[in-house]
Amino acid sequence: MDDTQIIELGKEAVRIEIEGLSALLDQVGPAFAKAVRLIAGLEGKAVLTGVGKSGIIARKVASTMVSIGIPAVFMHPVDGLHGDLGSIMGTDAVVIFSNSGRTREILDLLDALAKIGVPVVSVTSDPSSPMAERSDIVLQCRVAREACNLNLAPTASTTAQLALGDALAVVVSRIKGFDTEAFRALHPAGELGRQLMARISQIMITGRRIPLVAPDTPLERLVREMTDKGLGFTLVADAGDVVGMITDGDLRRVLLKHGNRLEGLVALDIMTPNPKRIEQGKLAIDALDMMEKHQITSLVVTDEQGVFQGVVHLHDLLGRGKLGFR
Repeated sequence: MDDTQIIELGKEAVRIEIEGLSALLDQVGPAFAKAVRLIAGLEGKAVLTGVGKSGIIARKVASTMVSIGIPAVFMHPVDGLHGDLGSIMGTDAVVIFSNSGRTREILDLLDALAKIGVPVVSVTSDPSSPMAERSDIVLQCRVAREACNLNLAPTASTTAQLALGDALAVVVSRIKGFDTEAFRALHPAGELGRQLMARISQIMITGRRIPLVAPDTPLERLVREMTDKGLGFTLVADAGDVVGMITDGDLRRVLLKHGNRLEGLVALDIMTPNPKRIEQGKLAIDALDMMEKHQITSLVVTDEQGVFQGVVHLHDLLGRGKLGFR
């Protein structure tokens, strides 16, 4: 294959991607407007999700939303099914990216979302897919062919998904009145930037506010501790050192595993050992980065010698509502 042929193949791939985007124009209609109004009117956040290449697109769109004033997070469907659904509130909405609309993990996630009762927006090439049929709003995103010579690898289809997701984000942002001043407030020169440049020692939870139980604490008592402190988790400590963490997701998993055979279970049986730690001298932005990397919402805080000092939660990094996201 000579250079001329290579160049022509490259141009052909780009032409196919352009064709896909051109076809997308005719698919942006009333359902798109409905999805925009839903997300713009949320009291909570948009939760974006997807598997494989579609999941990568969902993560990018979530990042775009956050940067232009739309509260949003990415949640992997598998993580959702293993506890992260606890972060979804009734005031949220879920946006799912899936080209086929038939991915098993997505369909399993829809079962769980139905119980929570949050609205679901699906982005798919097939409006008659099982995912679309179980969604409140369906955004069709179909391309005639992929740029892959086998017409298999997601290429033109993911480009179209990205364009549609970006369109959703920028239109919602305009409706919400996001402007230059708001942009500054959400970036390092603004209020969010100042919050994220604070030391963890300045914002961490300490003392009696920390949910804390011993390894031999019975199930009923540790649930009461989690409920009283209201953070969605409890630490498990032995001789002053944290040895584990129990989240709402851990409780759901133990209920599914043991059913009615819960008598005798203690914290040690349920906890996830060796929770992630961060030094109190680090910045809030370092904690946020670690939470994103490991898809968690809380970190144990230690001093430079590794001695337990407190705990930091995602809400503390974002000022527990003080930043005034609108």
